[in-house]
Amino acid sequence: QVQLVESGGGLVQPGGSLRLSCAASGTVFSLYSMGWYRQTPGKERELVADIINSDSANYADAVKGRFTISRDNGKDTVFLQMNSLKPEDTAVYYCHAYLAGRDYWGQGTQVTVAS
Repeated sequence: QVQLVESGGGLVQPGGSLRLSCAASGTVFSLYSMGWYRQTPGKERELVADIINSDSANYADAVKGRFTISRDNGKDTVFLQMNSLKPEDTAVYYCHAYLAGRDYWGQGTQVTVAS
């Protein structure tokens, strides 16, 4: 059973930065496509970024140039570096793992961008 635990959320002012981490356990981490999604009340969960390996990352248009996804297979962890944060980035951010048709989700971490 894959377990994903997020950390690093919080309150930050517009223009600030946060780094989210997601630690995985119970699996061969390097085999999985990893990603970050976010959700606000009343809206569907949306992809923020995902990564298969260090050379293959994909970003939502809204975060391109501001967010960077990376992974450390030796530590079974995926990161999301978020810079130049905007109030519209406020959401619950979820870590996601995918392999062979199966999806796994973390519990989510709240990110609030406000002055």
